[in-house]
Amino acid sequence: MLSIFLNGRLVQVPDGISVAAALLGAGVTAFRHSISGEPRAALCGMGICFECRVTIDGRAQQKSCQVTCCEGMKVDTA
Repeated sequence: MLSIFLNGRLVQVPDGISVAAALLGAGVTAFRHSISGEPRAALCGMGICFECRVTIDGRAQQKSCQVTCCEGMKVDTA
């Protein structure tokens, strides 16, 4: 198990899990919002749709389905 911060909340996640899976497992249903305000989250799960973008360790626009969780990682949704 790893400890990561999801929107400032410390959570335990399985080693090897993607950030998208960690967010969904923690009950986060909106990873970001479209320009018109619609909630967005993981759709394709393989990095093609860009709907799952979040900020990871201060780097914006990271595809959460393509990043594996690391100990102490900070993930913020918008």
